[in-house]
Amino acid sequence: MKVLLSSFYLAPVEYYAALFHAENVIIEIQDNYRKQSYRNRCIIGGANGPLSLSIPVEKLEKGKNRMKDIRIAEHGQWRHLHWNAIVSAYNSTPFFQYFEEDFRPFYENKFRFLHDFNEELRRLIGGFIGIETPYSYTLEYVKEPPPDMLDLRETIDPKKGSSSERPQYHQVFAQRQGFTPNLSIIDLLFNLGNEARLYLIKYPHPKVREHNI
Repeated sequence: MKVLLSSFYLAPVEYYAALFHAENVIIEIQDNYRKQSYRNRCIIGGANGPLSLSIPVEKLEKGKNRMKDIRIAEHGQWRHLHWNAIVSAYNSTPFFQYFEEDFRPFYENKFRFLHDFNEELRRLIGGFIGIETPYSYTLEYVKEPPPDMLDLRETIDPKKGSSSERPQYHQVFAQRQGFTPNLSIIDLLFNLGNEARLYLIKYPHPKVREHNI
């Protein structure tokens, strides 16, 4: 089954489950940028509960609001703030130090376009987990996906929560605040390491599974 996804910043586990189990993935970059979505934000597991991290973007210009054209704004020291928040949240996880030096450069080097930043992170994480699903990018906006394509562009959204129930895995703050599902994929990766792949293998995205039956 082909799956149509948006370009997200450190997307939630649900996104990577869909990416992992699809036969082919098309990533939409011709859609209109939408605020308060995973396109420029992720949710990590902080000591005081879920923490939302947002990347500031430059003011949108008329006729230039497609995702592929969105530029990252250079104000507010967001890179420093995001990296400090990630370190604070995950420094005590079993695998953070193993991956730390791979993620650190993303918060030291500048990326001009949000899409490029998101996709470089996605490729890095996909390599760690072993996601080999073929992917491509849209050349024009997909208005009506064909019958053999599952459209998840707006289904995976921070306002909607997870569309699937998932079993628990070890989280460092679970004893204090309980298990928090569907956080950013880095929560799964830093807590489980290589077993993140086994987690995705065992619990495929239900919508992808239904279309593959």
